[in-house]
Amino acid sequence: MSKMLNEICDMLDGYTGRDKIIRTLCYTTKLASGLYAQSNPTRAKKLAIFSSKMSQTRATLRLFDDLPMLAYSLNYGCGNKEPDRWMGLIGFVTNLIDHAYYPVDKICWLIEHNLLNVENPTRWDTINSILWVASIYLNLMKTIRSFTVMEQHKSCIDKKENETSQAFRMLLIKQRMEAISILRLTLDLVHAGSTLPKGMLWGGCFQTWHVGLIGSISSLLGLYQYVAKKRIVKESST
Repeated sequence: MSKMLNEICDMLDGYTGRDKIIRTLCYTTKLASGLYAQSNPTRAKKLAIFSSKMSQTRATLRLFDDLPMLAYSLNYGCGNKEPDRWMGLIGFVTNLIDHAYYPVDKICWLIEHNLLNVENPTRWDTINSILWVASIYLNLMKTIRSFTVMEQHKSCIDKKENETSQAFRMLLIKQRMEAISILRLTLDLVHAGSTLPKGMLWGGCFQTWHVGLIGSISSLLGLYQYVAKKRIVKESST
């Protein structure tokens, strides 16, 4: 019990962990709101309000992501540290898209809170969604490529001598985590595409509980990966 409590507190102490918990609360309550829409409209409305507030909290916290993103991009450079040149290229382009996304996201936040007046607010929401979709798609392609590269590395290893080694075991663990990331990013891509206007991809085709279900599964996978990676780092350091 105390171990679980400590892990939850560790998550809440950091921005990334806290965001994952808020995201999970946002989409699980959105799912519940959609499921209660017919049977209990009053409860569904309360859950929808809570989900909306959690989403607004995440949007407000994103206002401060520019400098960490800039520091990450400067350190990443052109992706020369990646094990594959295609991964480096995709990562570099993704960073450029993310740098375009954050200012647009801020404009959408200002419009939503009536701090900025524009002629066509919907256009900014559409641009925001397009950048979001592009970023997730490229991250998905990069992760698939990473999984493929790991599979190639596995085929080059003499299993009789190395399958019990620590390095080989860590490679398998990392590949398993990449497989989970592929599933999570696929769900995120489906979700992001649904925020586009009707006529663009599958925009506007999902009901509230559809979005809640997709977001909930993705969020729970993200929580699992966060905890699992912490444990992997702790094991590898001992």
